[in-house]
Amino acid sequence: MLLLLLGCLLVVGALVLVAAALGGPRPLVGVDRSVAYLEALNAAPEEIRGDTDPPFAERVLVPLRRRALATGRRLSGADSATRIRRKLDLAGNPREWSVDAVVSGKVMGAIVLFVVAVAVTLVLGTSWPVTLLVVAGGTVAGFFVPEIFLYQRAYDRAQRMQRELPDAVDLLRISVESGLGFDAAVQQVARNLEGPLSEEFARVLKEMQLGQGRATALRGLGDRTDVEDIKGFVSAMVQADSFGIPVAQVLEVQSTEMRVKRRQRAEEKAQQVPVKITVPLIFFVLPTLFVAVMGPAALSMMDNL
Repeated sequence: MLLLLLGCLLVVGALVLVAAALGGPRPLVGVDRSVAYLEALNAAPEEIRGDTDPPFAERVLVPLRRRALATGRRLSGADSATRIRRKLDLAGNPREWSVDAVVSGKVMGAIVLFVVAVAVTLVLGTSWPVTLLVVAGGTVAGFFVPEIFLYQRAYDRAQRMQRELPDAVDLLRISVESGLGFDAAVQQVARNLEGPLSEEFARVLKEMQLGQGRATALRGLGDRTDVEDIKGFVSAMVQADSFGIPVAQVLEVQSTEMRVKRRQRAEEKAQQVPVKITVPLIFFVLPTLFVAVMGPAALSMMDNL
């Protein structure tokens, strides 16, 4: 009886195990597992799906930018980072622009203009020499587009700073003569003026507040620009700080000098007007005058002949 009871228990246990194996949930493998994951992901809330589904920029643009950056570093020279950083300083360090962004932008610009040049030549049906020339020119131009942008932005910024410098020096002189210190006068310039020069003076003020000396902060201003007037102003202020010359006296001399230079530049540009107007006069004004004056006479001669 004991052996019979033990045999029945073993049979029942085996049946239970078989039923559990056949009726219980099976682990998903292969395609079934992928389908189940997609169904669960579609049924999940939007907040959870946002974490598991990265945006297009992270999935495509970021890897593409990394590859372009690696290619650009190989194509650029060893001192390219220093040169680009210098151009960024002259351009005012635009937002979201860095050395890596410029290097990768050069490669991506070359690729984009290469594709555009190929598409244009295919649409126009040009010959192979013309196609090769256009594609090569577009690729080279696309590679240098970011540097051209930085150069133009730096040039415009330098011109604007040169125009704003006399007003800034006048405001500095008035503030110092009214009893303010040099730091407070710089703060007045940064607060009351607008433009790149005001931003540079605000940066000088922050550097002085962070513990840098006045001469060091002013030298940094001179290093971040190629405007000769600003470099001269910085040199004069540094020398005045070194030798103990009164700041108001130096600012008065600098203000007068800046006004004289502004008037001289205006006179120079006025004297360049007759020379610059010669080209449009020859190619646009004189031909219309010839048509208006000689046209009726030419028509009469044609009728008579």
